[in-house]
Amino acid sequence: MYILFTILIVIASVLLILLVLVQNSKGGGLAAGFSSSNQIMGVRKTTDFLEKATWVLAGALLVLSIGGTAFIPRDAKAGAQSAIKDQIENAVDPNQVPSFPAPADTKAAPATATPAPVTTTPEEKK
Repeated sequence: MYILFTILIVIASVLLILLVLVQNSKGGGLAAGFSSSNQIMGVRKTTDFLEKATWVLAGALLVLSIGGTAFIPRDAKAGAQSAIKDQIENAVDPNQVPSFPAPADTKAAPATATPAPVTTTPEEKK
């Protein structure tokens, strides 16, 4: 059902875009193309039709958008919480001081140094 609402919203949006593009705010647009006297719809009726169709599509888009929220797919889990809420609950407190292990006793034994490996040059190998 959610997919049906989504498809209807897309169709209404495209039709609304086309209707708005056809209209001209200064009385031109589709109505300006009819200049003959024996037209089916007069200039005023064409403008009225476009305006009413725009309002109907805008209302349909509003109703479909609000109605579509009832059919948004939810998780099937009974006590499912949102992922954002889980992240907030499991977040680490940034003000918390990390606990590092206590430093080892430095006077107990001196560190032993390892000698550097001996390197030979190709001339020495000959």
